[in-house]
Amino acid sequence: MTAAQLPPVAPEVTATLVEDLSPRLRKRLDAAVTKLGARPVHRDGDTVTIAVDDETDLRLHAPDGVVANADAITCGCLLSPACVHRAAAACAAPAADPPVEAAGQPGPAVTESAPHPDRAPHSDNAPHPDITRTDTDAPPDVATPAQCAAADALRSAAAAVLEAGVDGAGAVAQAVLLRAAHTARLQHLPRAAGAALSVVTLLRAARAGDPSYRTADLVTALAELLGTAHRLGGASGEELDAVKGRARRPYSPDGSLRLYGLFTEPVVTASGHGGVRTWVVGPDGRLCTVGDVAPGGVGRAVGVADRAVRLGESALTHRELGRAGLAVSGATVSPDGRLGAGKGVKAVTARGAAWTEPPLAALWETPPFQQATRALRSVSRYADPDGGGSDLLFLDVELHGTVREPGGTCLLAWCDGGVAVRLTVADDDPALAHRDNLMLLASAPGARLRIIGRLVPALHPRLALLACSHPTGEGTIDLGFDRLRRADLPVPDARVEPVRHEPVDSGAGSPLHLLERRVEQTVTAGRAALGLLGDVSAETRRLRRAGLPTAAGLLAVLRASAARRERDPFGRLLPADTDGFATHWLSAARYTSAVSESLCAAAWEPARGGTTRSR
Repeated sequence: MTAAQLPPVAPEVTATLVEDLSPRLRKRLDAAVTKLGARPVHRDGDTVTIAVDDETDLRLHAPDGVVANADAITCGCLLSPACVHRAAAACAAPAADPPVEAAGQPGPAVTESAPHPDRAPHSDNAPHPDITRTDTDAPPDVATPAQCAAADALRSAAAAVLEAGVDGAGAVAQAVLLRAAHTARLQHLPRAAGAALSVVTLLRAARAGDPSYRTADLVTALAELLGTAHRLGGASGEELDAVKGRARRPYSPDGSLRLYGLFTEPVVTASGHGGVRTWVVGPDGRLCTVGDVAPGGVGRAVGVADRAVRLGESALTHRELGRAGLAVSGATVSPDGRLGAGKGVKAVTARGAAWTEPPLAALWETPPFQQATRALRSVSRYADPDGGGSDLLFLDVELHGTVREPGGTCLLAWCDGGVAVRLTVADDDPALAHRDNLMLLASAPGARLRIIGRLVPALHPRLALLACSHPTGEGTIDLGFDRLRRADLPVPDARVEPVRHEPVDSGAGSPLHLLERRVEQTVTAGRAALGLLGDVSAETRRLRRAGLPTAAGLLAVLRASAARRERDPFGRLLPADTDGFATHWLSAARYTSAVSESLCAAAWEPARGGTTRSR
């Protein structure tokens, strides 16, 4: 059984089932989740059945695709409903996203509810986070006391994860996070609630050995959760709105739009979803997208590309739209540029534009450094979710050959200003054309192409290659779907001697990784492991010699905080200051991210990103 075979379970349902377990059964919960993962699963309509053993079945009922209440999980064992199996099934299933509120509709009713008498408290000196009292006496431009209490519960739950590390943050710790996320949602704090759900999802992936899991992603999610919860109490006005976030991506009316197709890319997620995203451009150069993503993986992505776009009466497929145009009336657009497909939207096919014609040609006129700076703001680990912006870059390049890296091979190209850019595969799945196309392009050094790529933050200029002009100069290539042939490539000019330059990494030799690895080590092994490091003076001296005194100070303070344990007058160890340690860890995590982004931006500067070429 895998998590993808089970229906998503609402966070509050998982939290309730875990809280209802006896202390003895809570200790057995992680083992029960692992054991359940080896059992066969059968789906019949809205019901998924897990064979606990040869005589006992466990059923999850999801009439609307989500297990929305605890009674929807039933077990046939003798101990049910007080058995460990129901909670184990909820913990093994994906956490459901919060329901979308309709525009203009109020959020869920917020009431005060008493905690279950058998549920463990979420902290020793805080009320049960299910107590979500509505406050009407707080000024509208500051957080209410109940919102601050919800943020405190999230911060404590996240600090407990840092204390325990991945190995120690099992189902019980995850349930505490899910309860805090549910409470935050009830208090209209969707950004913090979403960050908590991301932490739970990543913890489960790490503990399950998911090959797509990256420690850096969990670092980002935990830092986002801690930072958002910390900022809430002192925020007001527009900052408070940004910290709260939005429960949905609102679509706003945008009247009539004339759109020009740019390219189409496959979308394949780690959660098993697949589909396409077609990029279009307005007369003013604004980028918008038309997407179709649903459960189905890479197979669905390949198939959907040739299906009709779900927008008005248009009969264009996604791949056709990437090279054609649309005239849309009654358009609605989200802050991140997604076009809505509501009943009032009407769209008809119109003439497209070549990449060398207005309005598309203007995308390539901005210098690479300015494009990279803009894209970096969009892909920043801690960017405002509603900030908008695009992570795409539009470059005119000359191909140079391949560069071998520890993770594989990438294509080296030169763009304006002598900047050497490494072009990588956007998705290595063999069902997609990315890898084959990149290898073919690598065999054509000297070819000049107009390309579209997605910024990959690194210490050197790096893009995931998405689309390019056809090597013959006629038309464009969607590199995830269209397959180049060797006959499409220009014949190399034997009279031209290849230029042999190596790209310059602006951050080469930077010892920032000395702090980064301690930040990641905390997430993996917990606070205690960091406290056992011993003396870090050699590392701090190296950081100071490299001009990073702040990093040196943060490392020293982080290690000292991890090792610090106070004793009472009788010599007994007091509980560790998990909140204080979490604050120091957050400072280190945010600092390393900010410095890495600065180094990435500097790498795109013509004076530092490479050397000017000459024939």
